[in-house]
Amino acid sequence: MAEEDIQTKLQKYRTAPFDARFPNSNQTRNCWANYLDFYRCQKALDAKGVDTAPCDWYKRVFTSICPISWVQKWNDQREEGNFPGKI
Repeated sequence: MAEEDIQTKLQKYRTAPFDARFPNSNQTRNCWANYLDFYRCQKALDAKGVDTAPCDWYKRVFTSICPISWVQKWNDQREEGNFPGKI
């Protein structure tokens, strides 16, 4: 996908689109998965020395569906080195 296409999609982004992996109204797992995917994507692309702009999609999704308190807690846990997820 061209860089312009990604930027265009990010500009038009309003809220998390439907994700077939999470068909129910409870979006807790969707929130968690997108949070992990964002940091996994950043880690993988940083290791390759590539621009991490495509990872912004995951961040926009998790920031739109995750409670702020959860994200703050997970960020604190990552900084302290006791985050329970595999990134």
